[in-house]
Amino acid sequence: MGGVNERTRVAVIGDGAVGLKAVLSAKRLGAEQIILMGRHKQRTDLGGEYGATDIVSARGDEGIAEVRELTGGDGVHVVLEAVGHMPAYEQAVGIVRAGGVISRVGVPQYEDAPVGFASLFGRNIRLAGGPAPARAYIEELLPDILDGTIDPGKVFDTTIGIDGVPAGYRDMADRKSLKVLIKP
Repeated sequence: MGGVNERTRVAVIGDGAVGLKAVLSAKRLGAEQIILMGRHKQRTDLGGEYGATDIVSARGDEGIAEVRELTGGDGVHVVLEAVGHMPAYEQAVGIVRAGGVISRVGVPQYEDAPVGFASLFGRNIRLAGGPAPARAYIEELLPDILDGTIDPGKVFDTTIGIDGVPAGYRDMADRKSLKVLIKP
C-alpha cells in the first residue's frame, strides 16, 4: 500500500468503500497523518471512525491547497487514489510530495495518464497499483477482525435478499448505499 508506516503522511482520495478501507489500512499500518478527501458527510464521518485525522471536501486546486496546508506545504508521502477517474489522478499528482508514491487502489477508468518529466519523473514520484492479493493477507488480518481490533463491516449500510440484488446495485450506483450486503 505505497509503503505506509508510522512516519508517513497519507492522503486517501475517495470516500467510497475502497477509500474507507484504505483509511482503515493506513491507520492499521500506523500512518502519522491520514487525510481523507471526500464530499459525503456520512462517509467521511465513517472515515474519521476508521482513523482519518483530517477531512478535505474541496476538489481541484482548492483541495490541493488544503492538503498542502495540512502538511506544511510539503504534500503527503503516499496518496491512495481510490476513485479511478482522471481528476482524482490529477489531484494525486498535486498533493504528493517529491519522492512520494501514488498508489492507485481504485480501478482506473482510463488508459492513458500523464507521466511525463514534469509531473512524475522530475519529482521522483512513483506510480503503483494493481489488484489487491486479498488471500495473501487473510492470515494476518483475520485475527484482528475476529477480536474486534478492526471492523471492516461498517461499510455495509444496506442488507438485502437475493431478489433485491438489482435494486442494491442501483442504490450503490446512485450513492444511496455505500456497500450492500446480500443475505440469501
